[in-house]
Amino acid sequence: MAKLASFFGIILSMEKEDCERHKSAHVHAWYQGHAASFDARTGRMLAKGKNGFPRRQAGWIKTWIEIHTDDLSAAWEMLRRGITPPEIAPLSR
Repeated sequence: MAKLASFFGIILSMEKEDCERHKSAHVHAWYQGHAASFDARTGRMLAKGKNGFPRRQAGWIKTWIEIHTDDLSAAWEMLRRGITPPEIAPLSR
């Protein structure tokens, strides 16, 4: 697992194994016992854990993804090559 960013109590990461199994880049998110995955190009929530995922935090993640789409694409490609990507700047208020 490569940690990409953390802000407002949210932790975001990508997993190398996902790069081998899935074609489309996505981000895993955790927030206070909630988990979800988001498309790294659109910010659309792809799946959420059994506890759901708070709407406000999902909106923050979508905004962060919109700002960092190119960084996320590069991070996905780095993971595909076995390189741990650097952390990406967090969302700030």
